[in-house]
Amino acid sequence: MENNFNIPFNNIVHFGQQTMLDSKLFSVSWILSRFCNYDCSYCWPYAHSKKPDHRPLEQYKNTIDEIKRQARKNGFTDFHFSFSGGEPTAYKKFLELIEYYSGDNEAEYQSIHMTTNLSPGIKWWSRWIDATRKLSRRSITASFHHEFANEQEFGDKILMLTNHDVFVTINQVMVPDLFDELYARCKRFWDRGINVTLKPMSDPSASFIVDGYTDKQKELLQQGFPQQFPNKQYNNYDSFESNWADGIDNKIYQLKLIDKEKKEYFLDQAERLNAFGFNKFKGWKCNAGFQSCIVREPGGEVKRSYSCHDQPLGTIEDGFDLFNMPMPCLTPSCVSSADSKIPKRKMANV
Repeated sequence: MENNFNIPFNNIVHFGQQTMLDSKLFSVSWILSRFCNYDCSYCWPYAHSKKPDHRPLEQYKNTIDEIKRQARKNGFTDFHFSFSGGEPTAYKKFLELIEYYSGDNEAEYQSIHMTTNLSPGIKWWSRWIDATRKLSRRSITASFHHEFANEQEFGDKILMLTNHDVFVTINQVMVPDLFDELYARCKRFWDRGINVTLKPMSDPSASFIVDGYTDKQKELLQQGFPQQFPNKQYNNYDSFESNWADGIDNKIYQLKLIDKEKKEYFLDQAERLNAFGFNKFKGWKCNAGFQSCIVREPGGEVKRSYSCHDQPLGTIEDGFDLFNMPMPCLTPSCVSSADSKIPKRKMANV
C-alpha cells in the first residue's frame, strides 16, 4: 500500500531519531521491574508480576554511573533515560532515583522519559515534576487500561502534566478485535488536545505484527493521529499531510529518514514504521549497544535492544561492556519502537 507521506521506504539507507543522528546523545531504555499495581486481563504474563522485585536504590545508582562512564568513554556526553516496567511508579524510591539521575552536573543535556499507567494521584505527579525540573526535556508515554483507569481522570492528569511542559503521549495498543472501541476512545482523548499513538499489536515475543486488521484499519494505523503542537496550524487533519510534506519545521518530528539520493524525509512517530512494514534491518549497521542499551528485569540483563537476538552485553550485577562501534543487526525484524528509532545505516551488501 502506498503511504500518504511520500516516504520511499524501499530507498531509505539511513535513518533514526533526530536527537541521536550525528549527535553525542546516549539513550537508555530501562525496565526497572516487572511489578505492576494493575492486573490487566490482556497483559502478557512475562510483562508483569504481582510480586515486587525491585533492586536496592544503590544498585540502580551504580548502574546509572557505569552506563554513563562507558558511554563517555565512547564519546557520548548527553543522556536520555527511559524508565518502564511493570509500572515504574510502583517503586517506592523512584523519585529518589530520578533526583539522583537529574543531579549530574557534568552532562550538558539530560532528558527523561517514562512509560506509566498514570495511577498515582496528582500530588505524586507534582513531586515528580519537581524532581525532574532540572532536566532539559521530560516526556511520558501514558498507557490507558480501561479495566482500572477512569477516562476523565486519566485525561485530567495528562493535561496537568502538559501544563508543566511535560510532553505526554497516550500509547494505545490496537487490538484487532477491539479496534473500533479503542479508536473511538483515542479520538476523544485527541479532541481534548492530548497526543495519541496507535500501536499495532505484536505477538508475545515482540517478533512480528499480529494478523487480523482490515484494510481500513491498516489505513487508520498508518494515518494515526497528528501530533499536536503549540502552533495550532499543525493540529487538524486537513492540513496535516501538506505540513508533513512541506516540512514547515522538521525539528518537531521524531525521525529523520535519508534515501539513496540523500533526500530527507520526516516521521513523527516510530510506531508508524511498523504500520508501513519498515522493520526489517538484518545486516544494517545499527547503533544499538553503542549509542544505546536496554536494562531489563528479571535478571538485570544489559542488552543491545529488546528485539535483538544476540547475547546480552552482561548484567548489572556481574558487569557489562557496551560496544565501541556500531554493529550489524542480526535480527529478522525490529518491531519495538524503542529499537527501531535507534540510528541505522544500510550496508552495500544488504
